[in-house]
Parts: sequence; C-alpha cells; structure tokens
Amino acid sequence: MSSRADGRQWLPAGRTAAVCLSVDDVHPGRSSDHYEAGGDLDAGVLGRLARLLEGHPQLRATLFVTPEWRERSPVPTRSRLARVPVVRDHAHLTPPLPRGTMRLDRHPAFVDYLRHGPFEIAVHGLSHLARGPRPPHEFARTGHAGARRRLRRARELFAACDLEASAGFCPPGWELPAGLERALVREDFRWVSAARDIHTPIARDARTAMSGPRGLSLLAPQTIAGGRLVHLPVNFQATSDDARADAILGCGGLLSIKAHAVKDACGHIALDGLDDAYRDRLDTLFERLRARHGEGLWWTTMDELATHVGQQASTPGDGS
Repeated sequence: MSSRADGRQWLPAGRTAAVCLSVDDVHPGRSSDHYEAGGDLDAGVLGRLARLLEGHPQLRATLFVTPEWRERSPVPTRSRLARVPVVRDHAHLTPPLPRGTMRLDRHPAFVDYLRHGPFEIAVHGLSHLARGPRPPHEFARTGHAGARRRLRRARELFAACDLEASAGFCPPGWELPAGLERALVREDFRWVSAARDIHTPIARDARTAMSGPRGLSLLAPQTIAGGRLVHLPVNFQATSDDARADAILGCGGLLSIKAHAVKDACGHIALDGLDDAYRDRLDTLFERLRARHGEGLWWTTMDELATHVGQQASTPGDGS
C-alpha cells in the first residue's frame, strides 16, 4: 500500500480543525429481529441520531449502510464446528441470515427514511459476512476479482431502490487488503475509512496502530493507492475522554468519531453502540466543542472532506 500524508493544508481557509461523525452497520434490522440497526426508524437508532443532529445544526453524519446484511452474530456461535481444523476456515461459524432477508429493496420504509433523512450514505460491504473465525471480515480473503464483484453488487442494490450512496467505503472488520484497495480504485470509489485507533497517544505525527491499516496518519486525511484514494482515519468513540478530543483539535487534526448502529448483537455488546447514553455523551461533547472552538471548527462529512482533499491534490502546483 503506497501512501502520502497530507499536512494541515487539507483544512479550508479559516478553519483550525475538523469534526466528523460516522455510524457503521446500518441496515433494516428491527428490534423484532435479532437486533435493531435502523429498521425501527424514528423509534430506534436512526431517530436517536436524527434528534442529535437536530440539536446540533452544525453537525453532519455519514451512515455506512450494508445493502444485503446477512451476519447474525459478529462472533462464532457454532462452537463445535469452530474447533475443527481446516473446516472451520471454510465454514460459516455463525448461521447466516437467508439471502434477501435484509436486502434494501425489501424494506421500502427503511430506504425511504434514509432517502429523506439528514444523512450522508456510504457503502459498508455487501453482506458483512465471511466464512471462518471472523464473521464480519467480509473482504479479508475475497481477492481483487471477488472484491470487485461485491462492490459492484452493493452499488446495484443501492441503485435498485433509488438510494444515492457517495463514492466512499468502510470495510467490514476494518480489513483493507491489497486486492480490496485495488478494487475500490477500479470501481471508482474516491475514499475509504479503514484505520481505527482510539488508543495511540495524540501527537501531530501520530500513526494508526490498532484496527485496519497501520502507519497511516491518525489525525489527517491521507492519499493512498498511489494518490487514487483518500483515507480518513477514526480516532474517537464512546469510551474516549474529552482530553483526547481536545488534543486532536489542538493539533489541528480531524476529530473522527465512530458509532455503531447495533448496541447488542446476540449478546455481543458494542462499546460504541449508539444507545441513549452514547447520544447524551455526544450531545454534551458537541456543546462543549462549539463553545470552546467557535467558528474555527469545520463540521463536515467524510465525503465532503474527501472531495476537498481530492480537489487540492489535483490542483497544479500544490506539490501533489
């Protein structure tokens, strides 16, 4: 993976730092299903997010939507099968949902809510399901051709229900193997958010060293894949303290906040699941940031940010 860090010049004139919020694992699952991931609309996580946005008009949000979600559990549940060498690497270690169960075109109310909601939409895999010991890691072993097929099919499902998705992608399980990176370029994606690090201490030159690609900028957008993709890091979640947010913004960085639509997936608790407590935590944080930083903060979306960086990179004479 080739990469080049972009300095603070990625910020628009007059801005001292940036804030974005993204939510993973959005799909039509309801509380009457295995777990709610957006299907309850105003009564669920999407309504919770919408109310947060209403309370903070400057705030924007990117939803990473999976168009045919098939993952039942993020951890193996077939314990006996998981103990069988070789076989366990080629079997579904959690029973997948039947094909079509969560396909977008079968949930028109959910799609209509997204279409008219105050959200930016981006792609989060096709099914969020893989064989082997890590069910969410859909693209870990697909290879270049397989990744292209999945990306193309995902976009077809969005188009089939007239739901516009940006040219952005977040890989399930944070995996960004070389084949997937090349596939994103070939399928005309412009940006990817794959590296999450909520532990590395904050410094201007801090690099990602947790989930997903390592060695990328923790605080700034960065071009990868020979300059053909913009990478956007994730560096903050519900368990992060205010001091981390202050340090990121004090360095003139991107405060990239992550949440997950699903809080409790068959007993697996997501620490950054967007429940009432996390919403209230973010509500307090955003009030504090607005009071402290005022007009200096750029409240943006991932697509807007990547578009801005891409335009800078293509400007003659900028050193790109």
